[in-house]
Amino acid sequence: MNTVKKFMKDNRAFGVVEIVLIIIVIVALVIIFRDEITLLVSKAFGTIAEKTDEIVNI
Repeated sequence: MNTVKKFMKDNRAFGVVEIVLIIIVIVALVIIFRDEITLLVSKAFGTIAEKTDEIVNI
């Protein structure tokens, strides 16, 4: 019985479980919104390329 009480008071593993759950949620969101993320990043890099060309061609 004493061992069970010690086990229930031990919180060391909770941090690992929380981190794993956060990673799973992030991966799921990336999978769900993959197309939107790809479009957003493509637009951002396109804008960066355009602005770089403007600066270089001044």
